[in-house]
Amino acid sequence: MHCASLGEFEQGRPLLEAIRHAYPKHTLLLTFFSPSGYEIRKNYAGADIVFYLPADSPENAKNFIEITHPELAIFIKYEFWFHYLTALKSKHIPSLLVSAIFRKGQPFFKPYGRFWRQMLGCYNQLFVQDKGSFELLESAGFGANTTISGDTRFDRVIAVANNHTDIPEITRFCGNSDVIVAGSTWLEDEELLAHYANQHPEIKFIIAPHEIDEAHLLELEKLFKNAIRFSVYAPEDETQELNESYALQNILIMDNMGMLSKLYHYATLTYIGGGFGGAGIHNILEAVVYGKPVLFGPVNQKSREAQDLLESGAAFTVLNALELESLLDLLLKDKEKCTRLGKIAADYVRKESGATVKIMDYIQENRLLTK
Repeated sequence: MHCASLGEFEQGRPLLEAIRHAYPKHTLLLTFFSPSGYEIRKNYAGADIVFYLPADSPENAKNFIEITHPELAIFIKYEFWFHYLTALKSKHIPSLLVSAIFRKGQPFFKPYGRFWRQMLGCYNQLFVQDKGSFELLESAGFGANTTISGDTRFDRVIAVANNHTDIPEITRFCGNSDVIVAGSTWLEDEELLAHYANQHPEIKFIIAPHEIDEAHLLELEKLFKNAIRFSVYAPEDETQELNESYALQNILIMDNMGMLSKLYHYATLTYIGGGFGGAGIHNILEAVVYGKPVLFGPVNQKSREAQDLLESGAAFTVLNALELESLLDLLLKDKEKCTRLGKIAADYVRKESGATVKIMDYIQENRLLTK
């Protein structure tokens, strides 16, 4: 299984773990493109081997396949490696693209897109998230080997939520207060939140920034009054006593990686960062699976789930600090509405689950892994 980065790994993880369960004697090889994925998951116990996929060249692809002898190759979402795909096809090794999503403006659907369509033709089956993607692929001649399976991320976030374990330090910090968890935030998001957080000491804020380098953490400490880093609030040295003054801090800055998906459990409301940058918002499913209304910035068009939840009323777009503060006041005062919208969000996630089962059924029905 090849994943570009950490997000794609989490997307492919339910399928990888389902394969491990169904075929325990097989060797599972997990590859990454980005250091942000590899460095965090290089010790992932669910795979036998984890490393970077060598650069896409004819020689690298040939050597890689000769060394690893894969029975099946799985690529997650946006992975089109020409030389690897053509080498796999020439060796009659089945390849799958999982949780893919396509848009009209992509080169696959342009008159000059023959090269890109050639890569699509290398996949035995394309598992896409939605009907729009299927129709685009059908128009390009790939309807016969395309299946609308949904997105395996829904299965992943449900598994995380179902296996939630308490984080005592977070429980202690939150107490009985209303809690706003802001995840994967950038500076634009943090500036948006700062005034409200500083003016409402009775509300607890957990800020999990996208970047946790020292320079950015120092910037956050200047931006947010009464803030404390998680590493200070919950020191690794368990013998260190908790300073009583920490109880006055209402803003917890997460200066570690890997805890965000668990933090949303503690939220009354959630905010997802990235909506003021070109790349758009980060993963909102980790928040809404816990039945939490979600707020984010205006750059959210590429997120299918964001559009679905905006339509259902369980998500809100904010354009500026005034809009954000008005919405937070409204939702925090109307707990009944907050609960109702949260249920809509959680029900949506469960309704959209099941992609992993559909893909596993295909693998087993076509005997792609038989040894």
